[in-house]
Amino acid sequence: MKTTYYSNGKLLITGEYLVLDGAEALALPTKFGQNLIVENDAYPEIKWKSFDFDERIWFEETIPFSEIRNNTGSKMENVKTTLINILHEAYLLNPDFIDSAEGYKVSTQLTFPKNWGLGTSSTLLNNIAQWAKIDAFTLLKNSFGGSGYDIACAQNNTPIIYRLEQNSPVVDVVNFNPEFRENIYFVYLNKKQSSKTAISAYYRNKNENLAQNIAYNNKITNAVINAKTLKEFASALEKHEIHLSNILETQTIKEIAFRDFNGAVKSLGAWGGDFVMAISKENPRDYFVSRGYETILSYNEMIL
Repeated sequence: MKTTYYSNGKLLITGEYLVLDGAEALALPTKFGQNLIVENDAYPEIKWKSFDFDERIWFEETIPFSEIRNNTGSKMENVKTTLINILHEAYLLNPDFIDSAEGYKVSTQLTFPKNWGLGTSSTLLNNIAQWAKIDAFTLLKNSFGGSGYDIACAQNNTPIIYRLEQNSPVVDVVNFNPEFRENIYFVYLNKKQSSKTAISAYYRNKNENLAQNIAYNNKITNAVINAKTLKEFASALEKHEIHLSNILETQTIKEIAFRDFNGAVKSLGAWGGDFVMAISKENPRDYFVSRGYETILSYNEMIL
């Protein structure tokens, strides 16, 4: 018997970094995500295979149940030890999914290249939580950490406003379907960014004006959601970039790489890698391709 689980990928449009401290963040689930297929097996172990979007195996391992129960893998941080840690935390939350099983064959399948940064880890976490019948936000907290907006995207098929209230996730579905969406593009920067590293940098730079910064972020997020025109939308996102640039004490991506672009460019999620959002009256494909950025998706190609 096969059981299949699926989770959506994610893009964080506003509230990056500040969402960790309670700010409101606009997040969009993507049309890309990850499957997890579970079959029963006869041995007390998990035979695990992870496939990239092109059907190539990028990780394969057999993990004995004893390693999951005791978290006895290598102390070196790699794919195997990270997976064992997630499965161990899932086991602590619900031992039955291991103790009541004879064994498993598990395969995962991404529908996007894993270096795109659309949620390889968050979609895996949410799928494992579904399989183990546990709360995905608790599993995240006990393993990777982070705000949890990516888990919320994994579980929702519409745009959301996400925030933490007393460290608990609050998810509000919002009506965000701008008429000017044909002017919104997503460009991959050919560089995978580490969320853990980026979050550490944020906390090093976090200043004393946190309440004021959160209030300003929430005002911008509201302006982004309610923008009636492309000009209003682009203006709000440019203000967001400047605000975060001041907090992080770093240049915006447009200042660094796209000064001559005729439109707005907005970092998404962890600054310095993965995707950016480009807002332009004209199709910007030629501009970005000429600069070596060949992965450009329209809003309708990317967003659920």
